[in-house]
Amino acid sequence: MSPRLHAGTLLARRDGWLSGEQMSQALGITRAAVWKDLAALREDGWPIEASTRLGYRLTAPPEKISALWLNAKLPEDSLFAGKVDVQSVVDSTNTRLKASAAAGAPAGTVLIAEEQTGGRGTYGRSFASPRGEGLYLSAILRPKAPVEELLTLTGWIAVAVRDAIAAASGAPAEIKWLNDIWLHGKKLVGILTELSFTGESGEPDYVVAGMGINLTQTEERFREMGLQDIAVSLGGACYPVNPNTLALSILQALDQMVRDFPRERAQWLQRYRAHCLTPGRKVSYEQSGETRIATALSVDDRFALTIQPEDGSPVRTVYAGTVRML
Repeated sequence: MSPRLHAGTLLARRDGWLSGEQMSQALGITRAAVWKDLAALREDGWPIEASTRLGYRLTAPPEKISALWLNAKLPEDSLFAGKVDVQSVVDSTNTRLKASAAAGAPAGTVLIAEEQTGGRGTYGRSFASPRGEGLYLSAILRPKAPVEELLTLTGWIAVAVRDAIAAASGAPAEIKWLNDIWLHGKKLVGILTELSFTGESGEPDYVVAGMGINLTQTEERFREMGLQDIAVSLGGACYPVNPNTLALSILQALDQMVRDFPRERAQWLQRYRAHCLTPGRKVSYEQSGETRIATALSVDDRFALTIQPEDGSPVRTVYAGTVRML
């Protein structure tokens, strides 16, 4: 009998305590086997409390990211319920899920990795994904909407991730246009949204929404990686959070986003604008292969950024590309 089954039995008992005798009968094993496997779960980071009178109960999420815990905690009507998988090491959660989506994996399929060896950011950049220091999560979405609405989805995802982080950790995270989440003036989260079209009809097929969230790195750790001036983690900024708690909050926020998309765009756009720190700042942008300077003015109704170039040329609207705050 796997210790995972014992964890599942405890999770299924949402009202608290479960006696060793009840677990023994439910699983068809001896109480000594129950005790042995629960001890193994404790060694693996599951916070299981024991009482000679009451039995056993889970007091908090496990320390390590757990598909078992997440699938048990997601509501039955969630898009992601029963579809969360956790892997120790992958090249890239987005790459893996793109292959799965192309093979027909359903909407709501989620892959979380403890480590990525080939984590990807926007425009082919690499994303550092060391084991145990971040939450690396991707999800397959299959929203039914016109292409012009799907092109705004990155902005929606940024709102969902920002709100989930704030709810789970209390961190006053902000959005740096278009899809980075910042904390205290440094990058906390990278988001990569990839849209695929069917080869025959050219219709939208699926979206893979991926994110890497810095959880535990210290300033010294970022210095080792050469990122001390640009990156921050929740723990390093004194907002520590259990990875399971954060992942659950993100999946709940994404589930609500899918329910609202695209009809509630005005509401999500308002939330985006309320937390976007780019308007009013000097920025650099690329035009005709040259880096130019402008002032960011506002986020328009399509989540695009309007900017006033410093050279006096007309106001421009930027829909994608690298925009850096100065």
